[in-house]
Amino acid sequence: MESYKNEFSNNEITVSYEPCKCIHAEKCARELSEVFRTSILPWINLEGTETKRIIKQIKRCPSGALSYRENINKHAS
Repeated sequence: MESYKNEFSNNEITVSYEPCKCIHAEKCARELSEVFRTSILPWINLEGTETKRIIKQIKRCPSGALSYRENINKHAS
C-alpha cells in the first residue's frame, strides 16, 4: 500500500496533516474554506490566503492534526 506524505508548502511555511489524529470536526474547512477544501485534492491549498491567516487557523485545530513549521530561506541575506 502506497502512503502519501501529508505535507503542503508555500514559500513561508510547510503544513503537516496527521489523519490519525483528526477528529473530523471540520473546523478548518468551515472557517477557512479557501485553504482547507474537503472535496478537492490536494485538499490543502496554501495559496488560498495569506500565511498568517493559515497559521491562525492551524492553531485552532481541536485535535492537533494540523501543524506547521516555518521554511528556512537559504537565499536570505
